[in-house]
Amino acid sequence: MALSFGGLAHKAFAQSETSQTLATPQSYKSRAFAMEGVGSFSVGPLVPSLYGNPHLFGDWGGIQPWLTKRGIYFNVAINEEYMANVTGGRTRDNVLAGQVAMGLDIDWQQLSGFKGFWTHLLVINGHGRNFSSTLGDSVSNPEEIYGARGNVVAHLVSMYADKAFLNDRIILSLGDIPTGSFFAYDYIACSFMNVSVCSNFAPGKYVPGGRDWPSGNLGGVLRIRPTETTYLMGGVFAVSPHSYNGGISGWALAQSGLGKVSSQIELGWMPSFGRNKLRGNYKIGAWYDNSSYPNLYEDIHGNSFQETGLSRRYEAGVTTAWFMFDQMLVRNGPGVADGLVVLGGVGYSQGNVVAMRDHEWIGLVETGTPWHRNSDQVGVMFQHMDMSRTVALQQKSSLALGVPFLSNQWGQVWGIQNWENVYEAFYSIHLMRGTTLQADFQYLQHPGATTTFKDAAVIGGQFTTNF
Repeated sequence: MALSFGGLAHKAFAQSETSQTLATPQSYKSRAFAMEGVGSFSVGPLVPSLYGNPHLFGDWGGIQPWLTKRGIYFNVAINEEYMANVTGGRTRDNVLAGQVAMGLDIDWQQLSGFKGFWTHLLVINGHGRNFSSTLGDSVSNPEEIYGARGNVVAHLVSMYADKAFLNDRIILSLGDIPTGSFFAYDYIACSFMNVSVCSNFAPGKYVPGGRDWPSGNLGGVLRIRPTETTYLMGGVFAVSPHSYNGGISGWALAQSGLGKVSSQIELGWMPSFGRNKLRGNYKIGAWYDNSSYPNLYEDIHGNSFQETGLSRRYEAGVTTAWFMFDQMLVRNGPGVADGLVVLGGVGYSQGNVVAMRDHEWIGLVETGTPWHRNSDQVGVMFQHMDMSRTVALQQKSSLALGVPFLSNQWGQVWGIQNWENVYEAFYSIHLMRGTTLQADFQYLQHPGATTTFKDAAVIGGQFTTNF
């Protein structure tokens, strides 16, 4: 459910990286986001409306320069994806899905002199269907674009404001915010089509306290930068008990039952090594949701609730934690991701109430400079996902009782879930200004984390353009 722009992503950040830094507080220069261009600490969903990013239609006949000179950053981007399984899985099928994203970011210091104040609005319109059901794998979805867009003209993703203090070393953000756009966020991982690590990881983003794109949580984030290469941030968000935050359209901000909160914290270090300034991005964090959730297996006495028919046991709160990194090994250009970059991480959620317990991943991404295609990108990644012991007990109970398996946070279940591996490789071709075409291959071992279906080989393609 995340948005990626393939090879365009690294170009967007490369363009904006040198726009402003804490170390060079020269005359003010407008920018789309607070802390834009400082280290690799990126802010907001990856819609490339950053200063200087290339557009398919250039400067819109002079309109773009006129807007950015006044601190107004407006962007429209299209993402179309095709996915098909060629062997294995539940059925042979193929799907086409896509979306149009529209972002409006305003630097009010540039527009009206209101120092250190930004506002952000992001809406999307999506089409297509989920590939998971036909594939028989809701655990690791090969698609990035699918579902939760509400069949409305403009689904609200985010709407919030930033206020900076002490020369941008402290920034407070308030509004409707996808928590995963700030916490456990990795923009380089969105070069891959498999959504399990874009733009943050499963299982955290599929639990109500940490939902990511295209869902936002009402709340706030405080970011503090003690040095240019470190940050500390914390957030508090209202937790929606409904299937969709803000309703199916995202605009129903005053939903019922918003009495519980998710408290999040993250520490980050963004060093540069050697004379080539090999950029790194290391982060560790956790969040705690004080809502109560039903145990996946136990009744009030600790036995199978399916077998006894008694009320389920409720657990007070749920915890999620993560460690994530990306590190440039070889530099090919000036941008944050212009080179050979290794990325990886581990994520955990409380297994007695969350069906996926842990997730590990490691990958490599390389720009095309070594073969004289400096806007192309190639990458490989391995992911491993473990389902929780508690959900396996529930499914064994269902099997023994002869009743259907219960769905969980990952959708329909086709067998007793244990683990799944995903192997992915892609190549992204820069077609023209602001436009890329990506080819993708994925091999899914134990689709749906079960042995019900044969391992699946999936091919895909992604077309993106930034108007």
